Amino acid sequence: MKKKSVIVFASTHHNNTRKVVEAVAQECDIELVDATKTHTKDLSEYELIGFASGIFYTKFSEQVLKFARENLVANKKVFFIATAGNPIDINFRSIADIAKEKNCEEVGRFQCKGFDTYGPFKLVGGIQKGHPTEEELKAVVDFYKKIAAADKD
Repeated sequence: MKKKSVIVFASTHHNNTRKVVEAVAQECDIELVDATKTHTKDLSEYELIGFASGIFYTKFSEQVLKFARENLVANKKVFFIATAGNPIDINFRSIADIAKEKNCEEVGRFQCKGFDTYGPFKLVGGIQKGHPTEEELKAVVDFYKKIAAADKD
């Protein structure tokens, strides 16, 4: 029997990404895999695979990218979740390129602000304090429910 969904994530600085993926897991039947602790996992049995990360200079964390390169199997449905001090579309390129190389079908992207003290932002005490907000956590749950429901059609 196929398992429904999994989100592979890394949350290394302020737990922004952990808060987001745990909000989804609390309301939905989804497995979470922390890429900072788990480096190998058979993803072939999952119908829907998510990758979630904070953003580091417009890229997903290296732990999530490495996990995707080594474990993502071809022809899967994938979605991406990002938390970022500067939420812009280019932030998804690093993970989307890996999924494309494996001929995966991208079914959605979600991005919200996240408290960020990485690199130069540390000098000013960080940006996006207070994020992700309760509204952003509700929005990510709604995002996942929408793509999960579409996957059932």
